[in-house]
Amino acid sequence: MVQLNQLEYKWVKQTRDELLRFCGELTPEDFARNLETFGDQSVRGLLMHMADCYHAWLNAYLLAGTTKPLTPKDIVQHYTIEDVRARFAAADELVEQVMAVFADRLDEAIVKRIPWRENGDSVSLTARKLLLHTVTHEFHHKGHITAMARQMGYIPVNTDVLGTED
Repeated sequence: MVQLNQLEYKWVKQTRDELLRFCGELTPEDFARNLETFGDQSVRGLLMHMADCYHAWLNAYLLAGTTKPLTPKDIVQHYTIEDVRARFAAADELVEQVMAVFADRLDEAIVKRIPWRENGDSVSLTARKLLLHTVTHEFHHKGHITAMARQMGYIPVNTDVLGTED
């Protein structure tokens, strides 16, 4: 059975580390600046959205570890880059847990209601699909963050997995 392996996820973390290092070089004002062209999102808010995706799908849906995986916006507005790094470090632990717990059943359908939504029907998802979703979601928004940085006058780093070390 093919699964997301440790080396592949190491590449994900390497590209994230590059992005977080770069974001740590933004001025505090630019880190928190809401850009109208990006739905009034800030780099900080988008980074937290990326990290919260891991907490939502892996911790709340797959591991049933919480019903409130999303960081409230009034708390996010006070977060620093170090707080963001800590949220991603916790997400990395969730990925490891999911890979261990679901190692032999990554393609087993899990049918349940999405825990952090008040209403809604049950959905059928697999651990493999949710691992892939969280990673692709992260890369999707990395592109937004690099575009946001360019819009603010920065030259962003390369966050492509092709630039990682084996």
